[in-house]
Amino acid sequence: MPENSMPLQDLSCLSVQGSMLSQSKRVNKRKSRGCLSEDLDTESTPTELIQQWTPPHKYQCLVSKGKENDEHQFVLARRSRRKKESASGISWDHLPDELILRILFYFPLRDLLKMSRVCKRWHRLVFDESLWHSVDLEGLTHMGSALQQVLKYGVRRLRCPRSFVEDLHFTGTSPLQIVQMDLSSSIIPTSALESIISCCTLLEYLSLEGLQLSDSVINSLAMNPDMQQLNLCGCTGFSAPALADLLKSCSKLEHLNISWCEFNNDHVKSVVNNLSPSVTHLNLSGYRDTLTLDDVKVLVERCPLIQTLDLSDSTLLMADSFPVLAQLEHLRHLSLSRCYHIHLAALTDLAKTFPLLCLLDVFGLVNDSHLSSLKKEMPNISINSRPFSSIARPTPTSRLLGSPSEHIMWNSKCRLRFQV
Repeated sequence: MPENSMPLQDLSCLSVQGSMLSQSKRVNKRKSRGCLSEDLDTESTPTELIQQWTPPHKYQCLVSKGKENDEHQFVLARRSRRKKESASGISWDHLPDELILRILFYFPLRDLLKMSRVCKRWHRLVFDESLWHSVDLEGLTHMGSALQQVLKYGVRRLRCPRSFVEDLHFTGTSPLQIVQMDLSSSIIPTSALESIISCCTLLEYLSLEGLQLSDSVINSLAMNPDMQQLNLCGCTGFSAPALADLLKSCSKLEHLNISWCEFNNDHVKSVVNNLSPSVTHLNLSGYRDTLTLDDVKVLVERCPLIQTLDLSDSTLLMADSFPVLAQLEHLRHLSLSRCYHIHLAALTDLAKTFPLLCLLDVFGLVNDSHLSSLKKEMPNISINSRPFSSIARPTPTSRLLGSPSEHIMWNSKCRLRFQV
């Protein structure tokens, strides 16, 4: 071997720490070379020797690989890998609540309930009241428990017509946030209805069509001064004084459907004497023997802004009511169906009596043979085109079953809808 050459092991050690290698050669040169010769015989590379002379700080980096800030040491490799991960995607845990709520806003009801089981945070966000402002529960069985939960979530628009509600006692301490509610044709105990309505003070649109009510329910409704549309068609179980107090309190009422209730003369007078002057759409049909011409006079004088008026099945009314009704300068839709004491000849002058009239319902007064001639005499008036009244009804019955508009409540859909 030439004098200026030396083994691979010595070069490695020299490149690491030359002074320490020189000192080792002077002390025990032969012994050291003997050890290295054995290593060369067994290994192709001096692995053990390299590990022995590797500086301590590099050895720590190898051991700390995969850990972060172990023993207050800065690990450059770990930081670089974290930046790479953050650039490739964002964790849900890093999103603020406001952004997640905005995302959850686009999920349907079933998926939203499934997502509430992911974790505690998602459960809290899923049931945030901002997501439960508008709910449609039509078709849901065992409505009692679901209805109670939805009310607690701060619902503002609630639609659940034709539903069966078990005995329910809502025990909420704070007032409900409901603004629009449709319980039409539902089966619900009066006590359960009382417990719900007693917590409502912000109602503006309400339909209780066909329900059994009580004076307690009517008195609770009187605590909603911003009521604009009220549908009590076919309701029973409340007194005339309670009805009078309700109509006095609801001074902003515009649409009222109070037809076909179990009314006596006192009930009818409570309506016409206390109705708000702001009413523009009124359905007072179905009172065959209780609504008189004097009641109509009081009504016209008190509510001059009426545009739609339904007095169908008022058999005591005759043609002498037309000059009284003519005082309604804004009248556009008049229903006199089955008012059998009004003669057919008197109907031909209605176009002159009501210059703004565009809809006329006279079902039961005009047969098919006379209907065509009546339409010719009043070409600008649509006759018998509305068989069902839509006054204050959340979903007019003229909507076809199964159509998308069937689930509309007061001209807008509920966001969360239960689908069978």
